[in-house]
Amino acid sequence: MVEIRQARYFVAVAEELRFGRAAQRLQMSQPPLSQAIKQLQQRLGCELLHRNQRSVALSPAAAVFLDHCRALIRNAEEAETAARQAATGRGGRLNLGAVASSFSWPLPLVLERFHEALPDVEIRTQEIDTHEAAAGLLDRSLDWAIVRQTAPVRGATAISLFADRFVAALPLHHPVADATGPLALADLAGRPWVWLHRHISPDCHDAMATMCRAAGFSPIPAHWARSVSSQIAMVECGLGVTIVPAAASASRPAVRFRPLRHATATIELTAMTRASPGAPAERLTAMATQLTTAQTPPRHD
Repeated sequence: MVEIRQARYFVAVAEELRFGRAAQRLQMSQPPLSQAIKQLQQRLGCELLHRNQRSVALSPAAAVFLDHCRALIRNAEEAETAARQAATGRGGRLNLGAVASSFSWPLPLVLERFHEALPDVEIRTQEIDTHEAAAGLLDRSLDWAIVRQTAPVRGATAISLFADRFVAALPLHHPVADATGPLALADLAGRPWVWLHRHISPDCHDAMATMCRAAGFSPIPAHWARSVSSQIAMVECGLGVTIVPAAASASRPAVRFRPLRHATATIELTAMTRASPGAPAERLTAMATQLTTAQTPPRHD
Protein backbone atom coordinates (compact mmCIF):
# COMPACT_ATOMS: atom_id res chain seq x y z
CA MET A 1 0.00 0.00 0.00
CA VAL A 2 1.35 3.41 -0.98
CA GLU A 3 2.02 5.68 1.98
CA ILE A 4 1.04 9.35 2.06
CA ARG A 5 4.72 10.26 2.40
CA GLN A 6 5.63 8.33 -0.76
CA ALA A 7 2.74 9.94 -2.63
CA ARG A 8 3.95 13.41 -1.63
CA TYR A 9 7.48 12.58 -2.77
CA PHE A 10 6.29 11.29 -6.12
CA VAL A 11 3.96 14.25 -6.78
CA ALA A 12 6.76 16.71 -6.06
CA VAL A 13 9.15 14.98 -8.48
CA ALA A 14 6.46 14.53 -11.13
CA GLU A 15 5.47 18.20 -10.98
CA GLU A 16 8.98 19.65 -10.78
CA LEU A 17 10.60 17.11 -13.17
CA ARG A 18 13.84 17.80 -11.34
CA PHE A 19 14.96 15.87 -8.28
CA GLY A 20 16.89 18.85 -6.94
CA ARG A 21 13.94 21.23 -7.11
CA ALA A 22 11.61 18.57 -5.73
CA ALA A 23 13.97 18.01 -2.78
CA GLN A 24 14.03 21.75 -2.07
CA ARG A 25 10.24 21.87 -2.22
CA LEU A 26 10.02 19.00 0.25
CA GLN A 27 12.74 20.56 2.44
CA MET A 28 14.93 17.47 2.31
CA SER A 29 18.17 16.43 0.67
CA GLN A 30 18.20 14.81 -2.76
CA PRO A 31 19.73 11.35 -2.01
CA PRO A 32 16.95 10.13 0.33
CA LEU A 33 14.36 11.43 -2.15
CA SER A 34 15.97 9.49 -4.99
CA GLN A 35 16.11 6.40 -2.78
CA ALA A 36 12.43 6.76 -1.82
CA ILE A 37 11.35 6.99 -5.49
CA LYS A 38 13.51 3.96 -6.32
CA GLN A 39 11.84 1.96 -3.53
CA LEU A 40 8.41 3.09 -4.71
CA GLN A 41 9.10 1.85 -8.25
CA GLN A 42 10.32 -1.47 -6.87
CA ARG A 43 7.19 -1.80 -4.78
CA LEU A 44 4.93 -1.09 -7.76
CA GLY A 45 6.97 -3.27 -10.10
CA CYS A 46 7.04 -0.69 -12.88
CA GLU A 47 9.06 2.29 -14.00
CA LEU A 48 7.53 5.65 -13.16
CA LEU A 49 10.25 8.05 -14.22
CA HIS A 50 12.57 8.11 -17.22
CA ARG A 51 15.64 9.85 -15.84
CA ASN A 52 18.88 10.98 -17.40
CA GLN A 53 21.51 13.52 -16.41
CA ARG A 54 19.52 16.41 -17.85
CA SER A 55 15.83 15.66 -17.33
CA VAL A 56 13.10 13.52 -15.82
CA ALA A 57 10.09 12.34 -17.83
CA LEU A 58 6.95 10.52 -16.73
CA SER A 59 6.16 7.05 -17.99
CA PRO A 60 2.59 6.23 -19.12
CA ALA A 61 2.08 4.43 -15.80
CA ALA A 62 3.31 7.51 -13.91
CA ALA A 63 0.70 9.76 -15.52
CA VAL A 64 -2.07 7.52 -14.20
CA PHE A 65 -0.36 7.06 -10.85
CA LEU A 66 0.03 10.84 -10.45
CA ASP A 67 -3.71 11.47 -10.49
CA HIS A 68 -4.29 8.84 -7.81
CA CYS A 69 -1.47 10.20 -5.64
CA ARG A 70 -2.95 13.68 -5.80
CA ALA A 71 -6.34 12.28 -4.80
CA LEU A 72 -4.74 10.30 -1.96
CA ILE A 73 -3.05 13.41 -0.59
CA ARG A 74 -6.21 15.48 -0.97
CA ASN A 75 -8.34 12.86 0.82
CA ALA A 76 -5.81 12.61 3.63
CA GLU A 77 -5.80 16.38 4.08
CA GLU A 78 -9.61 16.50 4.04
CA ALA A 79 -9.77 13.68 6.60
CA GLU A 80 -7.36 15.57 8.85
CA THR A 81 -9.36 18.77 8.57
CA ALA A 82 -12.67 16.99 9.17
CA ALA A 83 -11.33 15.28 12.29
CA ARG A 84 -10.07 18.57 13.74
CA GLN A 85 -13.32 20.34 12.93
CA ALA A 86 -15.43 17.54 14.39
CA ALA A 87 -13.34 17.52 17.57
CA THR A 88 -14.03 21.22 18.09
CA GLY A 89 -17.63 21.17 16.83
CA ARG A 90 -16.83 23.43 13.88
CA GLY A 91 -17.28 20.91 11.10
CA GLY A 92 -17.77 17.29 10.18
CA ARG A 93 -20.95 15.31 9.72
CA LEU A 94 -23.77 14.55 12.15
CA ASN A 95 -26.07 11.60 11.49
CA LEU A 96 -29.41 12.34 13.09
CA GLY A 97 -32.40 10.06 13.68
CA ALA A 98 -35.80 11.34 14.77
CA VAL A 99 -39.33 10.12 15.32
CA ALA A 100 -41.69 11.46 12.67
CA SER A 101 -43.67 13.77 14.96
CA SER A 102 -40.53 15.69 15.99
CA PHE A 103 -40.19 16.98 12.43
CA SER A 104 -43.16 19.23 13.25
CA TRP A 105 -41.69 20.35 16.59
CA PRO A 106 -39.02 20.95 17.82
CA LEU A 107 -36.63 19.90 15.03
CA PRO A 108 -37.37 22.77 12.64
CA LEU A 109 -36.40 25.31 15.29
CA VAL A 110 -33.45 23.32 16.64
CA LEU A 111 -31.91 22.62 13.23
CA GLU A 112 -32.36 26.22 12.10
CA ARG A 113 -30.41 27.49 15.11
CA PHE A 114 -27.80 24.74 14.76
CA HIS A 115 -27.15 25.62 11.10
CA GLU A 116 -26.81 29.29 12.03
CA ALA A 117 -24.24 28.50 14.72
CA LEU A 118 -22.37 25.70 12.92
CA PRO A 119 -22.86 26.10 9.17
CA ASP A 120 -19.91 23.82 8.36
CA VAL A 121 -21.43 20.78 10.06
CA GLU A 122 -23.23 18.58 7.54
CA ILE A 123 -26.41 16.98 8.91
CA ARG A 124 -27.79 13.73 7.50
CA THR A 125 -31.28 12.99 8.82
CA GLN A 126 -33.46 9.90 8.82
CA GLU A 127 -36.81 9.03 10.32
CA ILE A 128 -36.58 6.31 12.94
CA ASP A 129 -38.82 4.53 15.41
CA THR A 130 -37.98 5.03 19.08
CA HIS A 131 -36.70 1.47 19.50
CA GLU A 132 -34.14 1.98 16.72
CA ALA A 133 -32.28 4.84 18.41
CA ALA A 134 -30.08 2.93 20.83
CA ALA A 135 -28.90 0.40 18.25
CA GLY A 136 -28.15 3.17 15.75
CA LEU A 137 -26.11 5.11 18.29
CA LEU A 138 -24.14 2.09 19.42
CA ASP A 139 -23.29 0.91 15.89
CA ARG A 140 -22.48 4.55 14.98
CA SER A 141 -24.94 4.82 12.12
CA LEU A 142 -26.47 7.60 14.27
CA ASP A 143 -24.76 10.31 16.30
CA TRP A 144 -27.86 11.94 17.76
CA ALA A 145 -31.50 10.94 18.11
CA ILE A 146 -34.73 12.52 19.28
CA VAL A 147 -37.26 9.95 20.46
CA ARG A 148 -39.95 9.25 23.04
CA GLN A 149 -37.91 7.15 25.40
CA THR A 150 -36.59 7.54 28.92
CA ALA A 151 -35.40 4.01 29.73
CA PRO A 152 -31.61 3.96 30.24
CA VAL A 153 -29.50 2.18 27.62
CA ARG A 154 -25.94 1.10 28.36
CA GLY A 155 -23.50 3.07 26.24
CA ALA A 156 -25.98 5.86 25.52
CA THR A 157 -27.17 8.99 27.30
CA ALA A 158 -30.77 10.21 27.33
CA ILE A 159 -31.66 13.81 28.21
CA SER A 160 -35.29 14.83 28.62
CA LEU A 161 -36.19 17.81 26.47
CA PHE A 162 -39.88 18.12 27.18
CA ALA A 163 -42.57 16.38 29.23
CA ASP A 164 -45.58 16.42 26.95
CA ARG A 165 -49.20 15.83 27.84
CA PHE A 166 -51.63 13.83 25.73
CA VAL A 167 -54.57 15.03 23.68
CA ALA A 168 -57.36 13.14 21.96
CA ALA A 169 -57.30 12.95 18.17
CA LEU A 170 -60.76 12.61 16.65
CA PRO A 171 -62.07 12.44 13.07
CA LEU A 172 -64.32 15.30 12.01
CA HIS A 173 -67.49 13.19 12.08
CA HIS A 174 -67.01 12.12 15.72
CA PRO A 175 -69.95 13.28 17.91
CA VAL A 176 -67.74 15.28 20.29
CA ALA A 177 -65.23 16.54 17.73
CA ASP A 178 -66.53 20.10 17.88
CA ALA A 179 -67.47 20.21 21.56
CA THR A 180 -65.78 22.77 23.77
CA GLY A 181 -63.74 22.20 26.89
CA PRO A 182 -61.68 19.18 27.97
CA LEU A 183 -62.86 15.74 26.92
CA ALA A 184 -63.40 12.84 29.31
CA LEU A 185 -61.35 9.95 27.98
CA ALA A 186 -64.14 7.55 29.00
CA ASP A 187 -66.28 9.14 26.27
CA LEU A 188 -64.09 7.31 23.74
CA ALA A 189 -64.66 3.85 25.22
CA GLY A 190 -66.25 1.48 22.76
CA ARG A 191 -65.03 3.45 19.75
CA PRO A 192 -62.64 2.00 17.14
CA TRP A 193 -59.13 2.87 18.30
CA VAL A 194 -55.91 3.49 16.39
CA TRP A 195 -53.18 1.98 18.51
CA LEU A 196 -49.38 2.03 18.57
CA HIS A 197 -47.26 -1.13 18.63
CA ARG A 198 -45.41 -1.38 21.93
CA HIS A 199 -42.07 -2.35 20.39
CA ILE A 200 -42.16 0.87 18.34
CA SER A 201 -42.37 3.16 21.39
CA PRO A 202 -42.76 1.36 24.74
CA ASP A 203 -43.11 4.55 26.81
CA CYS A 204 -45.80 6.02 24.58
CA HIS A 205 -47.72 2.73 24.33
CA ASP A 206 -47.65 2.18 28.10
CA ALA A 207 -48.74 5.74 28.87
CA MET A 208 -51.72 5.38 26.51
CA ALA A 209 -52.73 2.09 28.12
CA THR A 210 -52.37 3.51 31.65
CA MET A 211 -54.57 6.48 30.83
CA CYS A 212 -57.33 4.31 29.40
CA ARG A 213 -57.26 1.98 32.39
CA ALA A 214 -57.45 4.98 34.73
CA ALA A 215 -60.53 6.12 32.76
CA GLY A 216 -62.16 2.75 33.43
CA PHE A 217 -61.84 0.91 30.12
CA SER A 218 -59.44 -1.05 27.96
CA PRO A 219 -59.63 -0.02 24.31
CA ILE A 220 -59.79 -2.67 21.64
CA PRO A 221 -57.46 -1.59 18.83
CA ALA A 222 -59.00 -1.76 15.38
CA HIS A 223 -56.02 -0.29 13.54
CA TRP A 224 -52.28 -0.38 14.21
CA ALA A 225 -49.76 2.38 13.51
CA ARG A 226 -45.96 2.44 13.51
CA SER A 227 -45.59 6.09 14.53
CA VAL A 228 -47.53 8.90 16.16
CA SER A 229 -47.74 10.61 12.77
CA SER A 230 -49.27 7.45 11.32
CA GLN A 231 -51.81 7.36 14.16
CA ILE A 232 -52.93 10.86 13.28
CA ALA A 233 -53.05 10.04 9.56
CA MET A 234 -55.31 7.04 10.28
CA VAL A 235 -57.61 9.25 12.35
CA GLU A 236 -57.67 11.70 9.46
CA CYS A 237 -58.90 8.85 7.26
CA GLY A 238 -61.81 8.42 9.67
CA LEU A 239 -60.68 4.99 10.86
CA GLY A 240 -60.93 5.64 14.59
CA VAL A 241 -59.84 7.70 17.58
CA THR A 242 -56.60 7.81 19.50
CA ILE A 243 -54.53 9.86 21.95
CA VAL A 244 -51.22 11.42 20.98
CA PRO A 245 -48.59 13.72 22.50
CA ALA A 246 -49.74 17.32 22.20
CA ALA A 247 -46.52 18.37 20.48
CA ALA A 248 -47.47 16.11 17.57
CA SER A 249 -50.86 17.77 17.11
CA ALA A 250 -49.94 19.93 14.15
CA SER A 251 -52.92 21.35 12.33
CA ARG A 252 -54.66 18.69 10.24
CA PRO A 253 -57.87 19.76 8.44
CA ALA A 254 -59.68 16.47 9.02
CA VAL A 255 -58.63 15.91 12.66
CA ARG A 256 -59.83 17.57 15.84
CA PHE A 257 -57.45 17.61 18.79
CA ARG A 258 -59.14 17.89 22.19
CA PRO A 259 -57.54 18.36 25.62
CA LEU A 260 -58.27 15.59 28.12
CA ARG A 261 -59.96 16.06 31.49
CA HIS A 262 -58.11 14.75 34.55
CA ALA A 263 -55.30 13.32 32.39
CA THR A 264 -52.02 13.55 34.25
CA ALA A 265 -49.86 11.14 32.23
CA THR A 266 -47.03 12.67 30.22
CA ILE A 267 -44.55 11.40 27.68
CA GLU A 268 -40.94 12.52 27.47
CA LEU A 269 -39.37 13.82 24.31
CA THR A 270 -35.76 12.78 24.70
CA ALA A 271 -32.43 13.55 23.05
CA MET A 272 -30.11 10.55 22.93
CA THR A 273 -26.39 10.37 22.18
CA ARG A 274 -23.59 7.93 22.83
CA ALA A 275 -22.13 8.11 26.31
CA SER A 276 -19.10 9.88 24.80
CA PRO A 277 -20.53 12.00 21.98
CA GLY A 278 -18.54 14.25 19.68
CA ALA A 279 -18.61 18.01 20.01
CA PRO A 280 -21.32 18.58 17.35
CA ALA A 281 -23.69 16.14 19.07
CA GLU A 282 -23.06 17.76 22.44
CA ARG A 283 -23.72 21.18 20.91
CA LEU A 284 -26.96 19.98 19.32
CA THR A 285 -28.17 18.54 22.63
CA ALA A 286 -27.39 21.80 24.42
CA MET A 287 -29.29 23.80 21.80
CA ALA A 288 -32.26 21.43 21.85
CA THR A 289 -32.42 21.59 25.65
CA GLN A 290 -32.27 25.38 25.67
CA LEU A 291 -34.83 25.86 22.92
CA THR A 292 -37.39 23.37 24.22
CA THR A 293 -37.13 24.96 27.67
CA ALA A 294 -37.67 28.43 26.28
CA GLN A 295 -40.42 27.60 23.81
CA THR A 296 -43.34 25.20 24.11
CA PRO A 297 -44.88 23.51 21.07
CA PRO A 298 -47.90 25.05 19.35
CA ARG A 299 -51.23 23.93 20.80
CA HIS A 300 -54.28 22.91 18.82
CA ASP A 301 -56.86 22.45 21.57
